[in-house]
Amino acid sequence: MSDIPIDVTGCDLEPIETPGSIQPHGMMLVVEAASGLVRHVAGAVEERLGTSDWLDRPVDGLIGDALAQVAGEMMADSRVGFVGRLEAAGGVFDVSLQISGRYQLIELEPAPPSQGNASAALSALETASLSFARAMDLTSLCERAAVVFRTLTGFDRVMVYRFLDDDAGAVLAESKREDLRSFLNHRFPGSDIPRQARTLYVRNMLRVIPDATYTPAPLRPEWREAEPLDLSDASLRSVSPIHLQYLRNMGVTASASMSIVKDGVLWGLIACHHSSPRPLGYDTRVACRTLAGGLAARIKAQEEAGGLRDRVRLRGFEDEIVDLLTRAGSLENAVANHVSELRKMMTADGVAVIRGDELLLDGAHPSVDQVRRLAAWVSDKGRGHVFATDRLGSLFAEADAYREAASGLLTLTMSAEEPWIILWFRAEEVQIVDWAGNPHKDPALAPGDVLNPRASFDAWREALRGRARRWALAEIEAAGRLRPAVLAVRQNRRIRDLNVQLTETVADKDLSLQQKEYLIGEVNHRVQNSLQLVSGFLAMQSRESGDAAFHATVEEARRRIQAVALVHRRLYRGDQLEFVDAARYLEELCGDTVDSMGAEWGRQLVLDLAPMKLRTDRAVSLGLLLTELMINANKYAYDGAPGPLIICLAEDRARLRLTVADQGRGRSGSRKGFGTRMMEALVAQLGGELAYEEAGPGLRVVLSAPLD
Repeated sequence: MSDIPIDVTGCDLEPIETPGSIQPHGMMLVVEAASGLVRHVAGAVEERLGTSDWLDRPVDGLIGDALAQVAGEMMADSRVGFVGRLEAAGGVFDVSLQISGRYQLIELEPAPPSQGNASAALSALETASLSFARAMDLTSLCERAAVVFRTLTGFDRVMVYRFLDDDAGAVLAESKREDLRSFLNHRFPGSDIPRQARTLYVRNMLRVIPDATYTPAPLRPEWREAEPLDLSDASLRSVSPIHLQYLRNMGVTASASMSIVKDGVLWGLIACHHSSPRPLGYDTRVACRTLAGGLAARIKAQEEAGGLRDRVRLRGFEDEIVDLLTRAGSLENAVANHVSELRKMMTADGVAVIRGDELLLDGAHPSVDQVRRLAAWVSDKGRGHVFATDRLGSLFAEADAYREAASGLLTLTMSAEEPWIILWFRAEEVQIVDWAGNPHKDPALAPGDVLNPRASFDAWREALRGRARRWALAEIEAAGRLRPAVLAVRQNRRIRDLNVQLTETVADKDLSLQQKEYLIGEVNHRVQNSLQLVSGFLAMQSRESGDAAFHATVEEARRRIQAVALVHRRLYRGDQLEFVDAARYLEELCGDTVDSMGAEWGRQLVLDLAPMKLRTDRAVSLGLLLTELMINANKYAYDGAPGPLIICLAEDRARLRLTVADQGRGRSGSRKGFGTRMMEALVAQLGGELAYEEAGPGLRVVLSAPLD
């Protein structure tokens, strides 16, 4: 197989979920769930199970009545996993069940010799979990994980591998056989793992290839249904020949990978390699999956703790700076005397404060003219109050000339009119990156040639220029909080300075404020009344119609009106018109929607909403989209009856993820009604993507969109 040219130019489109074959170390029985008859097999069934009479026969004739009954009960409850152990002519096999549409996928894999009792296994898991808990930082945590997984699996090499923003993977920790070369701190290009493979890593969190030199065992008889058989969840699913060739090029014969999934997103992998064939028993795989879940939870806890420490430190700086500005004389003198404190607050290498024609500088920074042109560029681009980048040269070409002093930029626009802008600089940090092979090498191809998986994994060193230490989310948030705090100080000073002169006009100002508040309240009251009036008219028309279909359509329209009305109420109650708290908004929206669908839905709804700020227009689109998804779950998943509904909102790498999952009958039909077209328009407004995933049972709908 190593001599076969493999075209990887379209590997992102390869249907790896439906290979039509399995790895030959095991067997698969494809059983029609309704009849219990075996329709297809793969692997050496005749030799290992001692029968050639299997086609269209009851499955209990192959695996026994007891195991067939357990598999049937699991199928009825939509449960998957271990079924039991089978002693057959060809040996002892671990039997497990997966579900693919209307079929049972019964997998049989050779059972390893007993490795001790359950108590010993649980004790080992407990010891490993305690080891994770004692790790003080991410590096030590990953180092311990590499040792634990290598001890558990017995592989030659175990790497803990983290995905970066550009989808490349960085090896954070490694445990290996002494004579092997090290990949520690090396990076693997993002192209090594295609997009659809990353999706499968989230769905199927453990993947084992006992022998990468195998010849696939196809389904028998050949699959002829219109839809190919989805083997996404099958442990024995045959692997892409591109990936097999990749492993052989790397000198790897057996591999295993465990996904590290944090908040529903693939954070990284535990990659295990062995130079000779090596199976991994079912019990060991379960232990690996359990430990990988514990590792992901520990990584999340450490990252959240680090973010909390940053926020506490920055809060202290904020309070100190505001106090200094309050106690000093004029605000101009106060800022001039405490520029260094502003720099230290953000752990920046330099800072510049521009207010009108005045320019204050501290630390390392570009020249005066360069700073002014940079500030003008920030203002001209209309980047909002806060803007941050760790690669300024890639956005502003002129900045490449002073990248040593300012490759990183964080700006806070206090006032665009004066102008009044604070710019924090971070110096270039040249990163020397060791790649496992040249990520930029593009082999020259003759006409008709095809591209094979890269064969070289020799260390290739690259110096990454023009990058600074990344601004933490807590620092960006702190800059945003500093603006209203400093403006409040300025406002207080102005009020104090003008108090004597304006004493005689206080009454007039109070009256003017009361009139404005009255007008705002009146506008809000009338808008709310208008929305309620429209909703009431729709309800009256629905009752008079007597048409059930028309009534359902009107109720959907009323829910959409409620989504818009809720944003309006939150804007009026809040002190910010530009942003809303998406978690609180969606929580109230779900409450209103559940009230309209019936109180019994309240007991079925589970919310997991992470706090995040969204612009008002994006919040409206998100709320309308969620309303449509809840309407669809009510209508199509459960036919109007209450049923389990899970709604999650999470933030990942400057993107939001909204997940709506039901346990109903799954997706059916392809007709595009008004609701579907409306959702497509809303997703387009958000600049996101909407994915439908079969959850077995039910449907999982995931929206991924930028926060801004």
